[in-house]
Amino acid sequence: MTLVRPIALITVSLISVPTFASAHDDHCNAVTASVAEAGFDDDVTVTCTDSHAILTSDTYPDHDLMTGIIGTNEQVPVPAEYAAPIILAPKLGTTPLTRDAALGVAVNGVPIYDYTGGGEMSQADLAHHQAHHDTLQTNQLDVCGGHAGRGDDYHYHAKPTCMIEQMENAGDAAIIGWAFDGFPIYGDANPDGTAIAEGTLDVCNGQPDEEFGYRYHTSPDSPYIVQCLMGEVPNFDALPRVRPLSAATGGGAQPGRPPQGGVEDLVFTQNDDGSRSMDYTYEGKPYYIRYAPTETEGCYSFTTKTVTNSGEIMKGEFCR
Repeated sequence: MTLVRPIALITVSLISVPTFASAHDDHCNAVTASVAEAGFDDDVTVTCTDSHAILTSDTYPDHDLMTGIIGTNEQVPVPAEYAAPIILAPKLGTTPLTRDAALGVAVNGVPIYDYTGGGEMSQADLAHHQAHHDTLQTNQLDVCGGHAGRGDDYHYHAKPTCMIEQMENAGDAAIIGWAFDGFPIYGDANPDGTAIAEGTLDVCNGQPDEEFGYRYHTSPDSPYIVQCLMGEVPNFDALPRVRPLSAATGGGAQPGRPPQGGVEDLVFTQNDDGSRSMDYTYEGKPYYIRYAPTETEGCYSFTTKTVTNSGEIMKGEFCR
């Protein structure tokens, strides 16, 4: 009898360890596969630790940018090294989490924000549409569902339509991104192709999922994409943010201010030498932001004529 008891205890221990490891590996594999199957594995690196899958990218997608924006904030997209941590053992929480920065990342490495542009939403805000802060309805987004924010970083606030069109596995069953709490993000329909019944999605734009326990969706109506996180996120305040550009001579770049009433004819141009230009008119006058990489890695030479600066031509070198 004394020999049987230890054998039983050892057997239980050996069974429990692979079960945990298998769940960890399965989630790591799911995140890795979502990037590879979409065809973005050349642009996004996935590395799994004991607790997270880290998606590393430069946040700069290979699709049309800034086209269609009227309510510009006079910020432009500049590549930014970004490491997005996706929890490998997701667990639903009891209180929705909000922040005035990214809530997740798309499979092409571009951060995903909630639909608003007015700072962090309160718990009360989640239940009501914030029309005056709605980046889509106020024409702040391009035709791809994104724009450049305060950090001169490109990110999505709504369904990333241009990215989805590029996906090699585009379809209802394809994961288009991951929230920082570890749960996947899908498109407007259920993964099996069926429509999502009205009232099914919760306040964060998600619902239960048989495979992952929970999943988020995009939607034609607000909140359009992930509005908050339903899962637990340890060290929530330490989630990544993209810092604004800094002047090479010291100090930060001044934030742009949206021209009242919006601009017209905004065109964003990208050239083979890495130079970029955003040209537009406001009240019949031309304005622009032009920038090109310098010999210093992560730095760009800017020449601007903006509404924010009253049309004064300004030059300077700014860096990540």
